[in-house]
Amino acid sequence: MKVIFLQDVKGKGKKGEVKDVAVGYAQNFLLKKGLAVEATAKSLSELQGKTKAKAKEDAETLADANKLKEVMEAEGFEVIIKSKAGEDSRLFGSIPSKQIADALEKQHKIKVDKRKMDLKQPIKALGYTTVPTKLHKDVTVKLRVHVVSE
Repeated sequence: MKVIFLQDVKGKGKKGEVKDVAVGYAQNFLLKKGLAVEATAKSLSELQGKTKAKAKEDAETLADANKLKEVMEAEGFEVIIKSKAGEDSRLFGSIPSKQIADALEKQHKIKVDKRKMDLKQPIKALGYTTVPTKLHKDVTVKLRVHVVSE
């Protein structure tokens, strides 16, 4: 019996897949628990429509991420963070990705999740630092952070 999976089922199929499974397994487990629906002409056309809509939405998200990348990698685009520092350019404390994300939103009105910033260690010195930031699974931007003394 052909079924369309509505959720991931370990060892059988992922959400959105159309697969052939045993009739008893489909009727007694998959259909009863709402994990799948029978693959009729109507349900297959619905799945195709959902797939097209998701592809279109993904393309729009990728285009938005590419536009944002162009803005963030433009000449002169940087995030300036003021911090107290000693004479040897070492900061009192450090600057984590959360502080960078907050400064980016405050200065440029661009909201980026702090978990998307690939900052290996918090910034502990004055000067320029490049922080790789993931805007989309296929788009990564190098964000310039300038730490200046207060």
